[in-house]
Parts: sequence; C-alpha cells; structure tokens
Amino acid sequence: MTPQEVLKTYWHYDNFRPLQAEIIQSVLDGRDTLALMPTGGGKSLCFQVPTMVMDGLCLVVTPLIALMKDQVENLYQRDIRATAIYTGMSAEQQKIALDNCQFGPYHFLYVSPERLGSEEFRERLPRLPICLIAVDEAHCISQWGYDFRPSYLRIAEIRDLIRPYQDEKRVPVLALTATATPEVVDDIQEKLSFSEHHVLKKSFARANLSYVVRHTNKKADEIVHILSKVQGSAIVYVRNRQRAKELAEYLIEQGLSADYYHAGLTSAERTAKQNAWKSGTVRIMVCTNAFGMGIDKPDVRMVIHHDLPDTIEAYFQEAGRAGRDEKPAYAVLLYDVSDKTKARKRIGDNYPPKAFVEDVYQKTCDFLCVGAGSGQGHTFFLNMSDLCRVMHLPMLPTWSALNLLSQAGYIDFQPEQEIQPRVQIRVPRQEMGQYALSRQQELLLELLMRRYPGIFTDLQYIHDFKHIASQIAAMTGTEREYADFHALLVSLAQRHIIYYIPRETANTLTFTRDRQTEIHLPVSVYEDRQLRYAERMKAMVEYAENQQFCRSQLLLAYFGETDAPPCGTCDICRAHAKTEKVNP
Repeated sequence: MTPQEVLKTYWHYDNFRPLQAEIIQSVLDGRDTLALMPTGGGKSLCFQVPTMVMDGLCLVVTPLIALMKDQVENLYQRDIRATAIYTGMSAEQQKIALDNCQFGPYHFLYVSPERLGSEEFRERLPRLPICLIAVDEAHCISQWGYDFRPSYLRIAEIRDLIRPYQDEKRVPVLALTATATPEVVDDIQEKLSFSEHHVLKKSFARANLSYVVRHTNKKADEIVHILSKVQGSAIVYVRNRQRAKELAEYLIEQGLSADYYHAGLTSAERTAKQNAWKSGTVRIMVCTNAFGMGIDKPDVRMVIHHDLPDTIEAYFQEAGRAGRDEKPAYAVLLYDVSDKTKARKRIGDNYPPKAFVEDVYQKTCDFLCVGAGSGQGHTFFLNMSDLCRVMHLPMLPTWSALNLLSQAGYIDFQPEQEIQPRVQIRVPRQEMGQYALSRQQELLLELLMRRYPGIFTDLQYIHDFKHIASQIAAMTGTEREYADFHALLVSLAQRHIIYYIPRETANTLTFTRDRQTEIHLPVSVYEDRQLRYAERMKAMVEYAENQQFCRSQLLLAYFGETDAPPCGTCDICRAHAKTEKVNP
C-alpha cells in the first residue's frame, strides 16, 4: 500500500497534516531524519504509516510509559499488532513480547530507553525484522537538552546490533521532538549517528495562540477573573500537588467547574478525572506537569501557568496544549516579583551539594539492603516518604540527588511509574472445577493461564488487561466494550482463588552498576548542567519580565526561528497597537 492508502485504511483520514507526508517519504527513502513538530502536530503517524508501508517492525523508544500503553491499545483497535516492554514487566512477559515480534505479525515494539541496556534484549535484536527506529522525545538524548536521559545514549549502540532490513543499508532512524534549540538539534543527530544531517521542521509559530503575561500578587483571584472572561475548556498548571488541590477547591467555591490532577492520585482517580475533563463534564483542570502527556483535547481555549516554569522548553510545550483545533486560544503566565527569588532558590534545590548527593546514594543503598559490589540490574520500588523518614533525609533535595545519580549513570531512577496489576493463581488447575465460577471468571482465568505460564508459582504483571477484558466482553456478549477487569479480579481474590495486587503508581530505581564505595559526579552532569539550568531559568524570567518585544518572537527565537514577524495578538503587540493608535 501507499502511505495515502495506509492513512485511509487504518486511520480513516483523507489527507496528511503539513510536513507529515515529507517526513514519511524521507523515512521510506531510508534517510536518517530529525523531525521538529509542535505539540499536537501528529508525530506518531510519521513513524506508524511508513512502518505499515514497509511491513516490518518499528522499534519505538519513548520515556512515556503511559503514552506507550495508550498507543499500543489504539493500534490494537485499528487491527494493528503492537506490544511494549517497560519497567515492571517480568522476564517471562518480556520474552513473550519479543517472541511475538520475532515470529508473529507484529508491526510495533515500544520500549522504554532503560530496556536498551538489557543483555537479553540486545541479544534478541538481530533476530527481529526491524525496518525503522523511532525515537520520541528525542531532545532527551542531548546533554544540552532540558530533560537529558543517559539511557537514550544506548540508541546509537543498538543501531549496530540491528541487521539491515533491506540491501546493505542501516535501518533508518526517525527522531521526533517538539522542543529543541539549534544546539540540541545538532547534538541529537550526532548522538544518534546520523549518516547525514537531515532536519525536517515545521515552524513552531502558532498563529491562533495568544501569549500573555499578567503581573499580579493575587494569582488565584486573577485566574477567576480570566476564566470568567474566557469561556471553554482550560488547564491551570501549578508546581505542587497541595496547591493543585487547594486552587481547584477555591475555583469551585467561586462557582467554576474545576478539578485537580497530579501523579500522587490512584490510577482510577486519574483516569476518572481525565475522562471528566475530556468529556466536558469538568471545565477546568488544575494540575502539575504530570497532566498533559498524551492528552489529546483539541478544544482547550486557555492554558494558565500559576507558577513560573523552569524552562522555556517546558513552558512552550505546556502552553502548546491550547488551541490544537486551530481556533483562537490563550496561554497566560502569571508572574509576581517573588517568582524571581523562588526561581533562584530552585537552582540550589535541584543541585544540592555533591557531598549530600553521595550521602543520599549510600543511604539509599542501605535502605534497599544493597551491599557493596552488588545490585547491578536489580530494580526496586522506592517509597520516597519511607526513605526520607527512615534515613532522615529532606524530601526535595533527595529527589534531586536521585535524579543527579541517574544522570551520572549509577542508577536509573524513574519517578511515579504506573505499575500494572499483579496476579497469582492460588488454586491448582485440576481443582478449579470445584468452584462455581461465572462464565466471565472462567474465561479470565483461562486467558491468564494461557498468556502467563508462570502465574501458578509467581505474581505476574498483567500488562494487556484491556485486551483481555475486551476478549471476555466479546466472548460473553457483554454490552460494554470492556469487561470490568478489576471487579472480576476482586471477586476471585475474595474467594481466595487468586492473589491480586491492583494497579498502583510507584517510583522505580534500577542499579545500572554494582554499589560503589564512593561516587563521582562528572562536570558534565553537575557543574555544566547546573550552569545551563541557571541559564534556562534566566531566560524564563526574562520572558516573564519582558515589556518590549513580541512574546511569540521571543519564544520562536529561542528555538532558532529568528525571522518570525510579530504575532499581533500577544499582550505586548496589543499594547504597541494601542500606543500607535493613541499617538499616530
């Protein structure tokens, strides 16, 4: 099939969005390609469509586990086979996923970047029919980027392990990002061993999005005022969970439809809140930066930042969630003189003294009972509250220390990952006939036994529960699309037929090397990144305090678009227009 036919057959679209067709053709030509597309620009289709044309396996590297699960489910709904490997899956589950990709009609294998270092994974790579490597959030591979992940550096290594899909050419790489400065653009291509520099870029300019900065020391009241003037769906970003809850409650008291969202909520709570907001039942979502990844709601009219973001990159990405339907929308940043002082303090919070970082490393090892010379490859669920309480550590600097240790390669720290439900069958198979089971319960147990061979001896992570639930619903003629998977498992657990641990959110920590007696934070991890963090923070403050230049121009210039015209719609442009009208 042609790309156009694939688009029509599987996604039911008649035409590609701007730049999508060019990127797809570049991939089909076998060229290493860096695609720069704004948030909501349709990045996924740029690797999904050419993969279906080539009829091979696309290896998708992404740090967003929740997003990879959603994409796997969405592809399944389009009758496209896909699977994923990520932290929290058992060795047996990973083997099954790789077997499916090697021997079955699978088109997409999603992996988190830390999986690339697994010996088992690397050993299987040459046997997989990989036709394309897609790297999402590609700015994470650059040390100059705002969200550098050391595990991303392994992508260049695995290119040499993958056998050519056609002829003698290397399998091409498609790198995708919505936020990259010119130096990051160059670094991405170098780190991924591009055969040639090749960048396809859609302008980051958003003609329908008006950028506004409001100076106020009464931010909650200003938010009420703004949301009373501008109707439609809205997102309000705050820096911490407590503020999200308190501000949402305040907005409700003022007669506005609002709710709050953060990573500390249960999976069920997050899903319910997200669905209520997407459906329009709730108008305003007050949230931390945990909200937004993978959220596709085109009619957001307003994004408000209550607190100053750390970087222009983060601000631009979050603000860009407004107006994806290309209708007029607003991105408003609230700024107070105290925000500048808070920004300076965050530099110290994010880069605590090196001696403290080493202390956190040793105390974390002790807390997890990891002895000297051991630990490599072991993954733990880390309760930060327990760690800080038992080891007498302050929360925020400890969090930062773990991130620095991750950057330095001693650990792989993944905060607030969603851990899939875990199940173990307690009753021997031959005794199940003694229990009066419903048809749905019987089918669930049968499917679990078929998919997870070790389920009688160990707890198994159930990573494809939506697919299993839809099968049960189809087999039993249930009116709903999905059977109530959780309720079925609870009913079996209550009868002591299974052990069941529901889905939860947890921090995962994997030791990438054995415990060291002392650690060393390289200049590139500590001093250089501290300096660049300070520079980014300064740029964010300057944007907020700017009273002269078009805000859209400032943002675009940051990302290398230095010839953009004034937008005419930001608060600065409107102020200039008023002045010119008064003084012709």
